[in-house]
Amino acid sequence: MTDASKFYKIEGEKVVRTHRTCPKCGTAVFMGDHYDRWVCGKCGYTVFKRKGKKTTPRTRRRSPRKRSKST
Repeated sequence: MTDASKFYKIEGEKVVRTHRTCPKCGTAVFMGDHYDRWVCGKCGYTVFKRKGKKTTPRTRRRSPRKRSKST
C-alpha cells in the first residue's frame, strides 16, 4: 500500500490534494505522475504533459519567385 501522506498536504486548516484525480473515475481515484504523462490506474485514462515552447524566433516565409517566360 502507498503512503497516504504523499497525496495530501495541509495548508492552514485545509487538506489539499497534491496529485490530480481522474475525471472519468471521480475524485476518489488519483492519477499516477510519470515523467511525461498522468495516468489513471483504474481506467487507463492518460493526459500527456506539454513540453516547453521553443525559444527560437520563427523565420518569416517568403512568397515564391515569379517565373518569367523565356523566348
